[in-house]
Amino acid sequence: MKMPEQIVAVAARVEQRLADHLSGVRGPRQPPERLAEAMRYAALGGGKRFRPFLLIECAGLFGVKLENALDAAVALECVHCYSLVHDDLPAMDDDALRRGRPTLHLAFDEATAILAGDGLLTLAFEILATPQTHGDAAVRGALTLSLARAAGWGGMAGGQSLDLEAEGKPARIDEIRHLQGLKTGALIEYACVAGAILGRA
Repeated sequence: MKMPEQIVAVAARVEQRLADHLSGVRGPRQPPERLAEAMRYAALGGGKRFRPFLLIECAGLFGVKLENALDAAVALECVHCYSLVHDDLPAMDDDALRRGRPTLHLAFDEATAILAGDGLLTLAFEILATPQTHGDAAVRGALTLSLARAAGWGGMAGGQSLDLEAEGKPARIDEIRHLQGLKTGALIEYACVAGAILGRA
């Protein structure tokens, strides 16, 4: 399926900023190269970047320019990529392919995949905490709290838990809706909320 040009253009900007964040040392310590390489493998070179696009578009509704929403969008994509890495693990879905390539635990190893997922998740919050993301600490705090709730036990992680519990069992429509609302819907909802937070709505 061909993606609309606007989504493709935003995806390219997100990809570049994501690569920038993953290319160098952000803090006082040099990350192990193998871990950094695994994080880049997981996050770069594929994906529609729908969630970042939605965040940027929602921020635009409140007059926020793309450049001023880009880091928050990249943080969201880091969380999404981490979730895919962990979802693919043998203990969960045990998938062999992701975006047409071997999944991270097969391309590297299972332990490195777990750590790369952890690294992407924590990088998301590091990005949100920096003044480069937004000059107002209250806005950064609101973004961080909202993303933690969307990604955590009452959101995406909770949905993944329900998904694993439901495997091989018949499920009612309301149970499926609840599961998907957490596993997939929570980050999509966050994209919209984050755009409004950036716009001080």
